[in-house]
Formats: sequence, C-alpha cells, structure tokens
Amino acid sequence: MHIRGDHAELVVGGRLDVHSAADARSVLHDAVDSGHGDLVLDLTELDSWDATGLGVIMGAHRRAGRADRRLVLRGVPPQMQRLLIATRLHRILFIEGGIVVGSAQG
Repeated sequence: MHIRGDHAELVVGGRLDVHSAADARSVLHDAVDSGHGDLVLDLTELDSWDATGLGVIMGAHRRAGRADRRLVLRGVPPQMQRLLIATRLHRILFIEGGIVVGSAQG
C-alpha cells in the first residue's frame, strides 16, 4: 500500500488491508488533523481493500466529521463500489460523481 499527497488530497494505492491498516490510519488521521475543508481520497490506484481497510476509511470519515471536514472518495473502482452498496455505506460516504455501478439504483 502507498499513500501520497497532502492534507487536502491523498492518492491511495495497492492493497488497503489488515497488513497496511495501521500505517494508513496514521496517514489519514494526520491529513484530517492538519487541514481544512474537504479531504479527497483518490482511490483510482487502489487494488483492493478488506473489512479492516474499509474500517480505516470509515474511521477517517468520522474523524473528518468531528473536525468539521468532509471525506470525499474519488475514483472508487467498480468492485469496491459494489461493496459500498452491499454494506449501504454508499449512503453515508460522499463519493465524488456518485456510484456508477449498474446495480446502484436505490
């Protein structure tokens, strides 16, 4: 897993899973705490995430809300969009451009 960027936009790539969760959590929390306005997570380079990785995203979402910021997901790959729909997290998280997977209606 790799994350590059600053307190306004981060590009997350590789695998966001149980093995990378602690490092990712630290980077995301630092970005939330050191910035203002939207924090964009560009996921176009993300290969996969597991439940732990999704938990890291949700934790960053909650932390951003407490800091009067908004976490914005950009470039969510289709297979990950399906997981967000299945867990109904697409209704909680802000996804730039919305969900585009065919079964996203509803």
